[in-house]
Amino acid sequence: MDVIALLPRLHLLRFPVGQAYLWRDAGELTLVDAGPPGSGRAIADAVAALGHDRAAVRRVVLTHFHEDHAGGAAELAALTGAEVLAHTADAAVLRRDVPSPEPVLEEWERPLHAAALRRLPVRDVEPPPAITELADGDVLSFGAGARVVHVPGHTDGSIALHLPHHGVLFTGDTVAASPVDGSVMPGVFNLDRTLTVAALHRLAALDTDVACFGHGDPVTERASAALREAADSHRRTP
Repeated sequence: MDVIALLPRLHLLRFPVGQAYLWRDAGELTLVDAGPPGSGRAIADAVAALGHDRAAVRRVVLTHFHEDHAGGAAELAALTGAEVLAHTADAAVLRRDVPSPEPVLEEWERPLHAAALRRLPVRDVEPPPAITELADGDVLSFGAGARVVHVPGHTDGSIALHLPHHGVLFTGDTVAASPVDGSVMPGVFNLDRTLTVAALHRLAALDTDVACFGHGDPVTERASAALREAADSHRRTP
């Protein structure tokens, strides 16, 4: 796992597949996503290497249920005592109350999806012991008020987190950066691509300086312009 400083308060945690983000407020830390299964201890060690006590991790906010983002949540919660939060729709999947829906893959996505699965650890995703359920418009007590934006499409319960005071947006897998040229694009492996494109348009309307994606390099300045350009090139279906 690589740890990359993006802002004085913000670090990127990069895994072989996917990435998470560590946000620092005075006296406490928030993790946005938790990496694939088996990542909990590596994240806790990274927190310690940055000079923080593990117990400073107060919450883990999951942008969606996929194992490359939620797989480490239970282990990390056990190590730190952190609260785990997710949208109501995806919380049901994480608890295994309902089965995990499979993405509707476009033909060009199939080899990419197969390659991503080969890079993930082969192990079951342990469900968190408890999940605090979120809804659109909720405001969380970090980052001077982090607003939950429900953006279904990648999964039914996908969320973004907008920190308007800091101009930071965590998009989860609703938006990504191309591994080829870094351009901003809708996320792949969606349940409903049309909804994902609509979600991209919703996020592009926010005032954002820094956009942090679930995959690909973040945009660290003038992110609103990059998101709007991507939205303009992917028109909503009437």
